[in-house]
Amino acid sequence: MLDIIAGLSSPTEGEVEIDDKIVDGPGLDRGIVFQQYALLPWRNALKNVTFPLESFKEKDEREEIAKQYLSLVGLSGFEERYPHELSGGMKQRVAIARALAIDPEILLMDEPFAAVDAQTRSILQEDLLKITENSNKTAVFITHSIEEAIFLADKVAIVTARPGTIKEVVNIPFSRQHRFTTDFKNTSDFARLRHKIWELLKEEVVKSQEIAERKIEFDEKIDKGGGI
Repeated sequence: MLDIIAGLSSPTEGEVEIDDKIVDGPGLDRGIVFQQYALLPWRNALKNVTFPLESFKEKDEREEIAKQYLSLVGLSGFEERYPHELSGGMKQRVAIARALAIDPEILLMDEPFAAVDAQTRSILQEDLLKITENSNKTAVFITHSIEEAIFLADKVAIVTARPGTIKEVVNIPFSRQHRFTTDFKNTSDFARLRHKIWELLKEEVVKSQEIAERKIEFDEKIDKGGGI
């Protein structure tokens, strides 16, 4: 689904529209943050962020933009550092700055915090809330974490096991300010939402496991030359 929104894959049926325009390929109105950092190892942080700007911005302007967004994600002073000199969380901040640098309307994020430790993940979640609030961006965020979904989202869409469809959309009725000013993740409201989403998701998790088990059995029979 994320690839289709990004214009990297074509739907078998139906269409995606952004501002009444059909998506028929990649565009600068959508920025992508991948699960892995996807940074160019031979470029420093500044040059990684300027990379998508090189086709339509002059050097001075793109470096100014890159510095602005590196500052936004808390990396002022690290412009000259190369990816191997940065921690996992810092690398992902560079990737977020790069996606923001083209000033997209929508951020497409594919489990972007999955590869970092729990403490860094928590900090990055808070950073993302602040960034989307301050820059007025829409984010489509893929995650397997119910807690992460509740903390970050205005709406959580639960996707079914194969074939993947939207089972239900759950509204998260709390302001971003409320999530910062209270110990939100330890409140009874948070616990109720987590339970509701888990009840919707649990059936799909069981179905996924059953599908995986049937596939393993099928493969074993094929390997043994048995009949199906």
